[in-house]
Amino acid sequence: MDGKLMDRKLNVVRFVSVDSMMKLVLQIGVEQVLADLAARIEADFRRWPCFDKTARVASHSPDGVIELMPTSDGGQYAFKYVNGHPKNTRDGRQTVTAFGVLADVETGYPLLLTEMTILTALRTAATSAMAARHLAPAGADTMALIGNGAQSEFQALAFKALLGVRKLRLFDIDASASARCARNLQRYGFEIEICPSAEAAVMGAEIITTVTADKANATILTDNMVGAGVHINAVGGDCPGKTELHADILRRAGIFVEYPPQTRIEGEIQQLAADHPVTELWQVVAGHAVGRCDPRQITLFDSVGFAIEDFSALSWLAGELDRSGMFAELDLLADPDDPRDLFGMLLRAEAA
Repeated sequence: MDGKLMDRKLNVVRFVSVDSMMKLVLQIGVEQVLADLAARIEADFRRWPCFDKTARVASHSPDGVIELMPTSDGGQYAFKYVNGHPKNTRDGRQTVTAFGVLADVETGYPLLLTEMTILTALRTAATSAMAARHLAPAGADTMALIGNGAQSEFQALAFKALLGVRKLRLFDIDASASARCARNLQRYGFEIEICPSAEAAVMGAEIITTVTADKANATILTDNMVGAGVHINAVGGDCPGKTELHADILRRAGIFVEYPPQTRIEGEIQQLAADHPVTELWQVVAGHAVGRCDPRQITLFDSVGFAIEDFSALSWLAGELDRSGMFAELDLLADPDDPRDLFGMLLRAEAA
């Protein structure tokens, strides 16, 4: 527990708005934030057994999903509320929005309430690049980025910051999305090519990132598109009935996942038998298992996002607030003079 977080009125909770989050990220620098988040996530993966772990609680509808993602390390508790509604973009809304809470386990008091739409995009990209440091071929500098929606620029910058990727091959079924992505990234020193198809995008790429949004069993990559030695960062499949890769690719690859009970329901491996072997990424990070074991091996990070990554992001943010001051204070918790006299607060408010 950071003593500074508790050294204030008990009824005050720090709140980070979208505006404050943007100012904080720009003050630090996007690539530095991604590197810092990756370091925090990697550190928490090394102590994976310390955390409570449960598959996220999901409420599915025909148009999307609303999820709660909780975890605790025994000292602090965190949860994230997040939705996924691909059709939202038709109405000018985000596909994914989120907010999160960090709380003190000893008292149960929340310490921090924050937007997590931007923070989730950052932590997802940071996790992808952190995993790739353990799994991608050495010296990889070219990435195919298939699906150029809201997550694409974050993924590109994370792979630049952590792996030195400088060449991007973009494809999206909406050509304007690729054009926007290229335009947003032009100041960051990438060599960018917009490709006419997914097949064209993967040519010459050592890393393939798929990050599409449709809630469907799609085939973004077919088996013949993936050659030896490639690392696949599969980000888009994150709920039942939503996949991006042909199952034959999975059967050829070494598969690495966050939390198998969740990934087998939501990830690419929902297409495989329940006993198909996978490796938990934390074991690789902690040195208990091997990542890439052969230059010609196909490695696949079947990423669905897990609550410990959100815990890491919230913990990182809490540590930045004292330095940045990028927060407001919310009068969120009732704090009567006598903890047993909650009703008396109402009476005193009436008298005042």
